[in-house]
Amino acid sequence: MKKKKWISSVAALTMTAMLFTGCGSAGGNNAAGDRAGKDASDKPQGKLTVYIGFQEDHAVAAIKKFTEDTGIEASMIRMSAGEILAKVRAEKDNPQADVWYGGPADTFVQAASEGLLQPYQSPVAEKIDAKYKDPEGYWTGVYVGAVGFASNKEFLEKKGVQAPTKWADLLNPAFKGEIVMADPASSGTAYTAMYSVLKVMGSEEKGFEYLKSLHPQIQQYTTSGAAPGRMVGMGEAGVGILFAHDIIKYQEEGFDSLVLTVPQDGTGYETGSIGIIKNTKNEELAQKFVDWALSPGAQELGKTVGSFQNLTNPDAVGPEQALDLSDIRTIDYDVVEAGKERQRLIDKWSAEVKK
Repeated sequence: MKKKKWISSVAALTMTAMLFTGCGSAGGNNAAGDRAGKDASDKPQGKLTVYIGFQEDHAVAAIKKFTEDTGIEASMIRMSAGEILAKVRAEKDNPQADVWYGGPADTFVQAASEGLLQPYQSPVAEKIDAKYKDPEGYWTGVYVGAVGFASNKEFLEKKGVQAPTKWADLLNPAFKGEIVMADPASSGTAYTAMYSVLKVMGSEEKGFEYLKSLHPQIQQYTTSGAAPGRMVGMGEAGVGILFAHDIIKYQEEGFDSLVLTVPQDGTGYETGSIGIIKNTKNEELAQKFVDWALSPGAQELGKTVGSFQNLTNPDAVGPEQALDLSDIRTIDYDVVEAGKERQRLIDKWSAEVKK
């Protein structure tokens, strides 16, 4: 498959953890950078550790740009949202990170309910729509992305079927053993998809009946929510369930065989968020990172490295490739309910579906 020239450099960055240490910068005129302590004489001492839940190349670029804009040193570890939640929970008595950046808000809701986050109401968040932030400041949305289907064009032609456009289409016998999605226990993407199914089907009971019917169609439950898109693009599976912006990313990288469709009977979406980990040793620096991440400049960074989500700051210019959410049928995704029910629903899925 034909790849764009920069994909090789992106692939080189796919490491489980990466450390970036920046030096102070006296230049630049970014307003968010000024608020975050750009003047070296005002820079608090210390170094940030950030757990990041979006794509690796975006994560790397974000940490590098934050240091360039503020002069504050930072390192990062990239994980799926469910993995971050588990790690923050395990480190509760001795936090090893300061900020959680990226991943669906419902995982932040669960973390807050377990006492794992501390509130911070950034002045930058005042411009962000109330539906994309916690009223007490435990989390604030940075981007929004809807669940979609990725299909392999050659697979569809070989099977003589159309790309799925409804959830029921995934039960087509032609797709048996050919669908990939992530595990809801590790992936915020997969939990968003699972919760969406329950809402689309009209009840938890009907939703789980559907998920049980879908299970034999599944070839693999991956750890990472975005992994199914690459697998489908490489012809390792026929159909993947993941966020539409990740499918667009793979298309832009040169996976020309990918076909993107969005469930016409309704789909859910994530509010990718940011929050401060409770008992951080670098509270002031963590607040400056949140201010920076919510700024237009930081939100617009994603599109320069192939991240095509919709943005929450109204002053930020989103990527041209992003889906227009007004053109698709989205469910009433209750982030708070999804977060409160998250562990119970995942445990139920593991016991009754995956088993």
